[in-house]
Order: sequence, then structure tokens, then C-alpha cells
Amino acid sequence: MTARDVYQCQSDNCQQPEYHPDQKNHHLMNLLLSRLDEQQRCWYVAVEAEKSGHGGTEYMSTVTGINVNTIRKGRREMADNLATRPHDRVRIKGGGRKPVEKKNP
Repeated sequence: MTARDVYQCQSDNCQQPEYHPDQKNHHLMNLLLSRLDEQQRCWYVAVEAEKSGHGGTEYMSTVTGINVNTIRKGRREMADNLATRPHDRVRIKGGGRKPVEKKNP
């Protein structure tokens, strides 16, 4: 497993030269995201976007670099209590490319 790079927040508060408290919080958030798998990242950012209120999805996209559509999908899944998500795997079964060669039973 390879380590992911920690995303650098692009919010106005983090881009200014003088220190702002958001800089530390956003760095810690992105550090945590660098260690989570793809669905955990999606759900965590969805929860943070929900807490942020109106405009939270776009703001969290700026902070984390995660696409707004991915965050919206995570918000829908969280609102559904993750009912459509498998418990034991990251991706839904059957996803990805089909095998080039067909297996014979």
C-alpha cells in the first residue's frame, strides 16, 4: 500500500501568508483523509460538509480537493444510513472491468 500525498487546502484562509486557525484544522483534516480509503474519505467529507451548512459541499471541496459530486454522493449515502453500501468491501460487487478471458468452470 502506498502513502497518499497530503492535499494542500486552497481556501482563502489557508492561502494567505499570515497564520489563520483554519490552516492547522484543514491540514489535520487532509492528513487524516490521506490515510482513509475512498469510501471513508467520501463519508468523512460528507459529514463535515453537512456540519458546515449552506455552501458546505463547495467549501469542503475547496478544502479537500474532493469533487463536489463525490461529496454530494456521500451526503446521500449518509442520509440513507449507508443502507446501500456493503459492510465488508470498499466497492460494490461487480464493479470494474470485465475479465478479458472468460473462465471455464
